[in-house]
Amino acid sequence: MRIDGWGGTPISGRVKRVDPAGFLKVSALGIEEQRVRTVIDFVDPPATWSQLGHDFRVVVHVRTWSADNVLTVPVSALFRKGEDWAVFAVKNGRTLTTPVKIVHRNSRQVEVIEGLSAGDQVVLHPSDRVKDGVPVTQRETD
Repeated sequence: MRIDGWGGTPISGRVKRVDPAGFLKVSALGIEEQRVRTVIDFVDPPATWSQLGHDFRVVVHVRTWSADNVLTVPVSALFRKGEDWAVFAVKNGRTLTTPVKIVHRNSRQVEVIEGLSAGDQVVLHPSDRVKDGVPVTQRETD
């Protein structure tokens, strides 16, 4: 895991324990927040994290899973097809509804284990105007 947003350099750590139950906390603005107590051990040397004090506001990024050589697509390509997930794959310049089986995901990427191959192109943010057979061209990216 990584801690940042506290005013210093990012700090690496390892999750030691996550409490089995969460609790409700009402913020100073009156917003209800779900929280879970987590114990973290620092991995970096003390010089990296010694300035971090009690009650600092931080942003914590926790990696719950990782693997090498997995096929991913942006979450924005996914849509529901009944109870399953699908994407619009691009085949010969036209869209084709392609059911996919997904496993791991975060807010940006999803791992696809069935339905696509490496190098397949998909439509991002498909609108309701996209249907099978619609001609598409790839946009240039900056």
